[in-house]
Amino acid sequence: MNHFAIKSIETPSMKSEKHFIFAQILLRILATAFTLTAACITFNSTQTLIIFNVETVARYTYSPALKFFVYANVIGCAFSFFSLILASIFGRTNLHPHKYFYVFFHDMIMMALLLSACSAAAAIGYVGKYGQIRSGWMPICDSVTKFCHKMTASVIFSIFGVIFYLCLTIISAYQSRKIQV
Repeated sequence: MNHFAIKSIETPSMKSEKHFIFAQILLRILATAFTLTAACITFNSTQTLIIFNVETVARYTYSPALKFFVYANVIGCAFSFFSLILASIFGRTNLHPHKYFYVFFHDMIMMALLLSACSAAAAIGYVGKYGQIRSGWMPICDSVTKFCHKMTASVIFSIFGVIFYLCLTIISAYQSRKIQV
C-alpha cells in the first residue's frame, strides 16, 4: 500500500525569512524588557540623606539629563512593543522588501535615541561619582550610594537595549538591501 504525503517544501529563502522574523521578534522582546527595566529602576531610584538635620533627597527629576534618560527609555520601550506587534504581523504575511527600509529607519532612530540617553546619563553619573573640581562640582556618590548604584544598573540595562537595537538595525539593513531599484 503506497501512501503519498504532501510535504511543504521550504526553499532556503523561506527558511531565511523565518529566521529573520524569529530574530526580529526575539530582539524586540529583549529590547522592550531591558528598556522597561531601565525605566522602572530609574523611576524608583530615590534616596534621602540627612546632613546636619537637613534632609536632602536624590532623585532623577533633579537632572535634565536623567529625565531625558528615563523618558527615552519609556519611548524606546513603547516603540519596541508596537514594533513587536508589527513584526509578529509581518511574520504571518509576506512583507514587501520596500517595507524593510521603514523597519531599518525605525530601528536606527530608536538606537540613536537610546544611545544619546545612555551617554547623557553616563556623563552625569561620571560627574556624580568623581565630581568636577575645576567647576566646583563635588562628587556625591559617596553620600548617596544606593541612588548611584541603582542609576548605574539602569544605565547598564539601557545599554543592553542599545545593543539589541544595534542588532535589529544591522538585521534590518541586511534585509533592506534586497530592494530592487
